[in-house]
Amino acid sequence: MSTSVSVRLTKDLVQKLDEIAKETERSRAFHIQKALEAYFEELADFQIALDRLHDVTDPLISLDEMREALEV
Repeated sequence: MSTSVSVRLTKDLVQKLDEIAKETERSRAFHIQKALEAYFEELADFQIALDRLHDVTDPLISLDEMREALEV
């Protein structure tokens, strides 16, 4: 089920959105939905990274240790 949402965008964003929609033969809504999905996924990854950064029980290793572990 989908729900209609109204947003205000700058003219430049709408122009870019329309160009992409025309090139791909997909709707504005399709591209906005995909952009939001990608944004939310990136946001979740960012939050995980922040959580790990602040987790004092998560061990830190040096670059040399990482290279050795990866055999690079």
